[in-house]
Amino acid sequence: MLPEPPLSDRLLPEPAQIEPLQLGPAQIGPAQIGPAQPGGSLPARAGTQTDTESQTDTSTRLDAGWNVVVWDDPINLMNYVVYVFQKLFGFGHDQATKHMLEVHNEGRSVVATTHRERAEFYVTRLHAYGLQATMERSSE
Repeated sequence: MLPEPPLSDRLLPEPAQIEPLQLGPAQIGPAQIGPAQPGGSLPARAGTQTDTESQTDTSTRLDAGWNVVVWDDPINLMNYVVYVFQKLFGFGHDQATKHMLEVHNEGRSVVATTHRERAEFYVTRLHAYGLQATMERSSE
């Protein structure tokens, strides 16, 4: 076994030269801020006003404006499309047949209107079943 070369002979990168942080007149350093106030907030600078009440939008309205559209294709059988609609959307046989006939006769059918994430989920699942589907913004 060969002895290891001394550290001075090894090719090591030079340590990076780190320049100290230069604070300009508009910047504040920790020493100029002072201790934190109770509750974790920093003290206000002299000559400034603080807004103690912040306005937040607390509405949790879901974006329910996306249509899931199934398009006609010459590949899938009608009874298979009915089966997919029943399985994926929980439609009864009559409702699934109605949507299938709409796809067949009109070329497309809006099978669901929901929020964006759920619409993306439905489109992905319809693709997995071999159906052609897209999503579009609802006009409502």
